[in-house]
Amino acid sequence: MENNAPGALLSSLTAFDPDLHENQYLVYFILEKEIANTSMSMLFSINPENGNLYALKTFDYEIENEFLFHIEARDSGSPPLSSNVTVHIIIVDQNDNAPVIVSPWRAQGSVVEETIPRSTDKGSLVAKVIALDTDSVHNSRITYQFLQVTDATLFSLDQYNGEIRTMRMFSYRDPRHQRLVVVAKDNGEPALSATVTIKLSTLETAVNKAYSDMTEVPLEYDIFSDLNLYLVIGLGSVSFLLLITILVTIVLKCQKPKPSKAAPPCRNSVLSERNSTIADSTLVSNDAYWYSMFLAETRKGKMVVRQPVPKGSRYIVSSIPRGTGLTDTSDSAASTLQV
Repeated sequence: MENNAPGALLSSLTAFDPDLHENQYLVYFILEKEIANTSMSMLFSINPENGNLYALKTFDYEIENEFLFHIEARDSGSPPLSSNVTVHIIIVDQNDNAPVIVSPWRAQGSVVEETIPRSTDKGSLVAKVIALDTDSVHNSRITYQFLQVTDATLFSLDQYNGEIRTMRMFSYRDPRHQRLVVVAKDNGEPALSATVTIKLSTLETAVNKAYSDMTEVPLEYDIFSDLNLYLVIGLGSVSFLLLITILVTIVLKCQKPKPSKAAPPCRNSVLSERNSTIADSTLVSNDAYWYSMFLAETRKGKMVVRQPVPKGSRYIVSSIPRGTGLTDTSDSAASTLQV
């Protein structure tokens, strides 16, 4: 395992020689080999008498994680006989490196400040936390979770990729500043972790902010686009026609018909309403004829007026509709042709 103490016992090798006396006396040693310009005798040592293998330095898994070399066992006979074995040293990782927050970047001990529009939709990405761990694959597996959050119903955190997203839209009750503390924890035993504090500020939409700050609209922002212009013209036309219709209706409602005055009957109107059976004025002398004429005209709903003719025994008979005054009758009589 890494981070071992120098001189720690790594393993023990044992060889057997069936010879007797001095021929069975064995000696162990490391066959010289260099790895990365480093001799094996500088990294490991072996007891020549009992074959115990020791580490001469502290190993770091992130720098060196395995070694391969040979150890030989030789007897004391003449000529000496020997045998060797391949030794494969594997350094076991220890969870000795805590996760490091690389995104969002911040100075050591400082707070990350982020801003988002207050009109952000549900599910929008607010920030993404990324942490790295230099330990082995197993120990470097990172999971994320909230340590502190202003409103737990407003944000969600993916435990595997560190994405912070909105769970709903902002309301007027939500404070403008949110504080999120995210912890990144590795999978080692014991687990190591790192935290990052994100101060989130919500801003109004760009249009509202522009009006509130009395700033100019950028030149590239075309307010009167073709579609907007057509909509404005159409809305104006409909409003104008509606206004004209309302005004005409009000004028018609305000006008009251005036009672017509009956024109005074005139001679011509009286004459036009008379029946064509008799003349406007008929000169008669016979009383019997006058009486029969009177009955005939009375049945027709007319009024017959008889006036004597000066200097004679004859009469002028005039037929006029009922309701006509006597004055009109006299006028009619005045204009009657006498025969």
